[in-house]
Amino acid sequence: MFWEEDEKELPYQVPEDVVDVGFKVISKSLPLEHAHELYEALSNVLPWIDDEKLLGIHQIHGAESGNGWMRPEDAENELLYLSRRARMYIRTPAERLAEVQALTGQILDIAGHQLELGSTIIKPLSTQSEQFSRYVIVEEGEEQEADFLQRVVSELNEMLDKNVRKIMCGKPHTIRVPGEEIRTRSIMVADLDPKIAVKLQQQGVGRGRQYGCGLFLPHKGIKAVGETEDKTHFTGAK
Repeated sequence: MFWEEDEKELPYQVPEDVVDVGFKVISKSLPLEHAHELYEALSNVLPWIDDEKLLGIHQIHGAESGNGWMRPEDAENELLYLSRRARMYIRTPAERLAEVQALTGQILDIAGHQLELGSTIIKPLSTQSEQFSRYVIVEEGEEQEADFLQRVVSELNEMLDKNVRKIMCGKPHTIRVPGEEIRTRSIMVADLDPKIAVKLQQQGVGRGRQYGCGLFLPHKGIKAVGETEDKTHFTGAK
């Protein structure tokens, strides 16, 4: 008798060459629009930031909603009040991990607000099939959602070397930096296999990683994408 068992496929192991480092933050409040100021403060202590293409700085977020409070969307002078659970995340290549973790104890000046960086946690990238980015830059001339999505899908297909099958466009948002207002949209990409989901998080899409743009996180629910003009775009790939 000849009896050969099928080989069992081992579960995908997430590589550790890019990780998210989360810092406990000690601060009562920050400017709601703090992307540029956070980037500048971190550049002062990590002068090599702009040399690392895979490094990204996540904007700091409180609760989107809860107890009747909604995060304002268009308020230059609004403050973001932080809870004790708030964290600041930096997506970093593994070879820079020790230097990033060494920021523990640093006190950053964010437009006159002190931000003390406490203990760290390390989060590997996610294999979840739905990935969400709060901010993907809308390039000049992309006035229509269809133009924006077409360009993003083309970039993703080339970068991932695989056709994206499902993508959803959500909330518009403007990031204000000196001399420029950067228009963005949130997007969710769905139906990804684990390896592609991780690659998407490693590479991101578009420019502006220093402001949190193009960085993907595991998707937690349909409401996170935003209910304004939500439309699912199927690329037609099979």
